[in-house]
Formats: sequence, structure tokens, C-alpha cells
Amino acid sequence: MAHVSLNSFLQSIDYALQNKDGLSAGELLSFQHAHIASPRCQLEHPESQVQRVLDSPFDEMVAAHVRCCWAVANHDFIEAYGCQAVVVQAFTKAMQSQKEENWSLPLMFSVCLDLRRFAISADVQAVMKSRGKAGERMEKAAELLMGCFRVCASDNRAAVEDSKKWGMLNLVNQLFKIYFKINKLHLCKPLIRAIDSLAIKDRFSLSQLITYRYYVGRKAMFDSDYKGAEEYLTFAFERCHRQCKKNKRLILIYLIPVKMLLGQMPTFAVLHKYNLKQFADVARAVSSGNLLQLNTALLKHEAFFIKCGIYLILEKLKIITYRNLFKKVYLIHQKNHLLPLDDFTTALRLMQVEDIDDDETQCIIANLIFENKIKGYISHQHQKLVVSKQNPFPVLATVL
Repeated sequence: MAHVSLNSFLQSIDYALQNKDGLSAGELLSFQHAHIASPRCQLEHPESQVQRVLDSPFDEMVAAHVRCCWAVANHDFIEAYGCQAVVVQAFTKAMQSQKEENWSLPLMFSVCLDLRRFAISADVQAVMKSRGKAGERMEKAAELLMGCFRVCASDNRAAVEDSKKWGMLNLVNQLFKIYFKINKLHLCKPLIRAIDSLAIKDRFSLSQLITYRYYVGRKAMFDSDYKGAEEYLTFAFERCHRQCKKNKRLILIYLIPVKMLLGQMPTFAVLHKYNLKQFADVARAVSSGNLLQLNTALLKHEAFFIKCGIYLILEKLKIITYRNLFKKVYLIHQKNHLLPLDDFTTALRLMQVEDIDDDETQCIIANLIFENKIKGYISHQHQKLVVSKQNPFPVLATVL
């Protein structure tokens, strides 16, 4: 297939399109297909040859694909992205004319996937050559994907099985990948709303649902909706195939901090199995109420946590660490329910918390009481923390 002629390739495409075989058309127009390695399918100006075989708008789509093969062969990903953008635009025009059918959805999945991938490569190349800003082409790619999304979403026919709405979740997942990469998470919200309102929202393929809930879980995490994040990420982790260890590890990178914020510490066995030992020191520090150890662990693995986008999330673990540290003060006082505030300040100073005084300590304690991590109140008159005689430190820690 690597030495296939352009004419035979065009005949194969034409046959698939004439027979409304979207799966075969999608495979043939994918950059995973072997024909892209054939010099005969790498032409700078293929329009006339393509038009002899294919009708509009598919001739425009396939001609742009062949030129894209030429651009990729020349390692010009900026040009490749431009060509693939034309492919998607021509496909969108074709899909709009298919009023009563959805056979072309597999073709849409294929061309949109390649568009996103070329946009990433083109942005890298454009920055290197000072021909554009980072994320510029990814943002434009998202606009083209939204064009396909609108066509799918506007299909209101009663026949569900033939609806283009079956293409919506795949496109949403592609858009999520772009929005997370260019840090425009606010654009995810209307997409989530659109999917959640679908009657078929639970009938998509498991792989698409896993990807969707993984990104919605991450979005919930950044919105400080930790219960929601736990629900979505747990769904993704538990249903991800056990052999997909790389994907399960990726999900855990976000699920572990969420569970830790909810008071659930990961076991060393889980961290070892998925090569996430960066979290081990953090978990030990939080569990033991050792602020000094937590700061050391965050600093030690700072590059990893920043790369994953979870450093600021992990910083929020300090509130649980305060709670566990203060519980130690309570135990030292042999569970007395009247605790001097300056003892908590002394404990914080031992953890090398800089410039801490009793007023700041009171703020920390007040926050813990507000979040129901301590049951009690501050007696300002006596400068004491008065804790409940029953369960003053509600249980947090379970294991993942």
C-alpha cells in the first residue's frame, strides 16, 4: 500500500463514498493509513486529477488531503494543518447536505482527529519559526470542530439510531483536549451542558464515556467541586481497562489529589503499581500533620506536580495537615476540651511556619471549624479553643 497509485487510492475513496461506507472512508482518509507513505499520493497540486474521479464537495476534501500528504512528507506541519482545515471544512459542507443519515460519522471522527493533531504540531513549528503564537492554530481548529458539533447537535429527527447526535461526544472529547491544552476551561461548560441534556448520554461507547468523564472530572477539580470530581474520575478509573495502565495512571494523577482533599489517603501499593511515588511523601506528611514534611515533599516533586497542573491543588492539602497537626496538640493535652491557642501557635512554629502569631492561628482554626474539620469554637476571652467532648476531630482518613 505504501506504493499505491493516486488513481487507485481515489477509486477506493470513491467506492467507499458511493456506498456510504463511512468506516472505510474514514480509514482511507486517516493519517494512520499506509497510503500516506506513497510518493504517488503526495502531490502539491492534485486538484485536476481528483476532480476527474470525485464530485463536489468530496473532490475538494480529498484534494486537500493529498496536498496534506505532500506537506507532511516535507515536514511542513503549518501547511499540513492548513490543508487539513480545508478537509474538515469541505466535510462539514458535505455532512450538512446529508439530511436523513449519519453514515459519515466515522469519517468525521477521522478527519477531526487529524486536524487536532496537526494543529498541535503546527503550533510548535510556528513558534519555532516565529510564524505565530502558541495555541493559535489549536484555537482555530476548535472553531472548525465546533462547526461539526453544531451540525450534529441540530439533528432533531425522531429516529435516534440514524441521528448525527451520536457524533457529539467524540467531538466534545476532541474539544476538551484542545481547551485543556490552551487553558480555556470555561469553554467546556456549554459542551458539558449539551451532553448532559442528551437522551442518549449514557449510550455512547464506554471508551468515549471514560474520556468524557475524565475531562469533566478534571474540570470539576479545578472548580473546587471535589465530590463531583471524585465521582467522574472514579468512573473513568474503574472502567478503564486493566491493561491500559498508562491511562489508569493518568486518571490517578488527578483522582489521588481529589481523594486526598476529601481525606482519603492512597496506599503505597497503589502508588507503587502505577509509578506515582511522588505522592507518597505528600500523603505521609498530610496524615501525620507534618507541615514541614509537606512543604519539603511539594518542593522535591515540584516540577512533576506543576507539569501535571496539580501543584496548587496539592497546596490546598495544608488545611487537612493543619487539622491533623492540631489533633496531635489535642492528644498531648490528653483530650482536654479546653486548649490554649498559643499551644497551636507553638506547634506551627515547630513546623517552621514563618511569622505566625496567635491572630493568624485563630484564622486557621476558624477555617477548620467552618469546614467541619474541628467541632468547637474559639473563646476569645480566655484565648482557648473549646472543642466538642464527642468526636472533636471528625474522621477524614480512609484509604484509596
